[in-house]
Amino acid sequence: MQQRKTGLGRPSGTDGSDYSYRMVVDSRYQLVAKGKQRLSRLFIFQGLFLLMGVIFAVLPAMKKDTPNRVALSSALVSFISLAIAEIGRRRSRASLLRFYSVISSLAVVSLTMSLVKQYSLLKAIQDFGLKGTSMFDADNFPGFQVGLLVYIFSLLLFKIITIKAVTSLLYNMSPPKKAS
Repeated sequence: MQQRKTGLGRPSGTDGSDYSYRMVVDSRYQLVAKGKQRLSRLFIFQGLFLLMGVIFAVLPAMKKDTPNRVALSSALVSFISLAIAEIGRRRSRASLLRFYSVISSLAVVSLTMSLVKQYSLLKAIQDFGLKGTSMFDADNFPGFQVGLLVYIFSLLLFKIITIKAVTSLLYNMSPPKKAS
């Protein structure tokens, strides 16, 4: 190729007439880039949701001396799997993203079940009412329990959205199947 000099004008072959011979980025790679960007945002929000779960797990420890160990360990496993998923997202490692999907889902279900059991939410749903409870009594305050139920449902819904995004990214990352 010729070197560009200001007095000579444009070197041959760079006038834009060779556009039909240029490589085109496959749409799959564009989808992978968009999926990675979306997952990055979803991972940030999931981390915030998990921090809220830790708060719900530690909250009864203010009255008693024992926090919910199952919820705390589930949140810790979720944070670790989230860090692994971030590495998998950055380096396009499908195996790490699959590992995240399975382990994080189990940890979120464990966190949810432990919070439901800890705050006896099933009983709260059955006995829903303002029966002279104190506003600061977290175990018997219906507003707190409704907030916790909203948190749990939003956590599970958000987890489903995240798993769907991971699955879509994994599908786009895999090479297309060749017809034989």
